[in-house]
Amino acid sequence: MVRIRALWSMTAVRLSLIYTLVFGLFAVALITYTTANTTRLLLQQTQRAVNDEINDLSLIYRSGSLSRLIRVIERRARAPGASLYLIADSSGRIIAGNVRDIEPGILGKKGWTKEPFPYEGFGHDDEFVHYAVARVFDLPGGLRALIGRDLGEPDRFRSIARRSLILALAIMVLLGILTWVFVGRRALRRIDSLSLSSKRIMAGDLQERLPLSGSGDEFDRLSANLNQLLGRISKLDEGLKQVSDNIAHDLKTPLTRLRNKAEHTLSADASKAAYRKAMEEIISESDTLIRTFNALLMIARVEAGSKTGDFSTFDLASVLFDVHELYEPLAEEAGVEFTITAAPSALVRGNRELLGQAVVNLVDNALKYAVEENENQPRVWLELTIDEFHAHIIVRDNGAGIPEADRERVKDRFVRLDKSRTKPGTGLGLSLVDAVARLHDGGFVLGDNEPGLVADIMIPLDKSTSR
Repeated sequence: MVRIRALWSMTAVRLSLIYTLVFGLFAVALITYTTANTTRLLLQQTQRAVNDEINDLSLIYRSGSLSRLIRVIERRARAPGASLYLIADSSGRIIAGNVRDIEPGILGKKGWTKEPFPYEGFGHDDEFVHYAVARVFDLPGGLRALIGRDLGEPDRFRSIARRSLILALAIMVLLGILTWVFVGRRALRRIDSLSLSSKRIMAGDLQERLPLSGSGDEFDRLSANLNQLLGRISKLDEGLKQVSDNIAHDLKTPLTRLRNKAEHTLSADASKAAYRKAMEEIISESDTLIRTFNALLMIARVEAGSKTGDFSTFDLASVLFDVHELYEPLAEEAGVEFTITAAPSALVRGNRELLGQAVVNLVDNALKYAVEENENQPRVWLELTIDEFHAHIIVRDNGAGIPEADRERVKDRFVRLDKSRTKPGTGLGLSLVDAVARLHDGGFVLGDNEPGLVADIMIPLDKSTSR
């Protein structure tokens, strides 16, 4: 009983039984309907044949005599596979034909018999009961005739139909069992493997992935989507751990400076101006910390897929012109030649504020490093190009650039190269740019400008809007 309940709890077993039952019912209904219609058709053909034979015998009687009719009936009764022929007198005694015995009362009513009746013919095996349908009519001299047909053919058809139904049901049950064995058990094994992997993941192994069979079926598509989800969760978890470590290491120094500065000011016999200067420096350090935490919070939201503003369709060129207008005075003051080249229109769907912040970060970095150890005229180029699928925001400078081995590493949080340690910054700017690009299903690539650095943000064009 326990095993039966365990089997019934399996979806494959329930589906196999349900499908077998449903198709079995349909098969029974279909075969019953077909058998009934075919049997009715055979009976109609039998009645038509009997009527035709009676009409033929009527012509023989009218063209001859009663004795001739009896001779014709006797001759036809002896033919192989003949119909039922019977002539009886007024007392019901059989005087001609191929019927030896008949159910009482059949000859008492003229016309078609209401129901098939049993009879016994010459040469019949007594082991089997034969049934027939017939038409009864009167003859001169008080005689009564019966012409009919044996129902062996409809009975044989019904027998064949019953055997076919039993065979069909047996085949369906067998196919249901085979389906469960070969298909259901395979699906159950897949589900069991998914369940085992899920248990390992729930136990804390975030590197575990759901198995793929390579067939591309529903299980594979579901597993692939869940694996992508697990990969994203794992990446966010690693990012959280990395942020925690980076905060512990990189923010320890400015917090220590704040404490030391406050302690030194309190312990020294300082004037009011010294106190004021110390407070200004503490506020400046605090602002830096606040900007760092704001940048971390924005990166975390972006990487988690949180949209700080509704996505909308806008022209990316307008964002670049706004950034150029904002930074052109600063570039001129720093002695940097800052130029912009933009495509006439680049419609994208995204968050305008986040993309603007990403461009600002790249331009700010380019202006900062373009003047470093640059014997030539410092230059920064802001460009917007489009290809078939993407808009490319390109920021180039002719500064020192970044070595190829470090171009991926600088996208991580708080990563600052040795030559950048002396410059203001938090090491989060490129991390935010990379997160914004991924949020928009795009990419962020750093390359060599020979000399200098080229940064390329790729954002998919909005194909749903045409101008």
